[in-house]
Amino acid sequence: MSDLQSRVTAARVAVDEVVETSVACAARWSVPAAPHKWSPAQVAEHVARSLEEAALDMTGQRSKLPNLPAPLRFVARKLLFERVLARNAFPRAKTNRAMNPESGPVSPAAAGVRLEAAWRTFAEACRTRSAGSSLAASRTFGAVPLADYVRFQEIHTRHHRAQMTRA
Repeated sequence: MSDLQSRVTAARVAVDEVVETSVACAARWSVPAAPHKWSPAQVAEHVARSLEEAALDMTGQRSKLPNLPAPLRFVARKLLFERVLARNAFPRAKTNRAMNPESGPVSPAAAGVRLEAAWRTFAEACRTRSAGSSLAASRTFGAVPLADYVRFQEIHTRHHRAQMTRA
């Protein structure tokens, strides 16, 4: 199995874990864990949006992720992308407004449908991109190895799954 395939498989497992965790959060689905924090529904929506927007970003298309000028892409790659990969963890940070959900799917079952659709979009973009290049053409980070870009999304998904488990 190629490195890209193993990364795609790991990212898929992370999405499946978010779906499973959604079911476990049913009793408090729309209730934020604390003031100014997201509910499990909002977390699920953020993960789905992230996968969809990453699918656009990896192919160099306009997405809701930051479109940085080339010199800042280098900075973002060094300070965020490579740091996340090296530490296998996301730092505490705020997302941009477009990725900040006001609400989320109405139920864990709806979240499963939403996340599955987002996953299909992301996986198809991975297949399409890998057919022509081993690099993701990110408008946020610049050209980065596609397998690393997928791993970044896996780490991001696991980061938010952990948020869902906090009461």
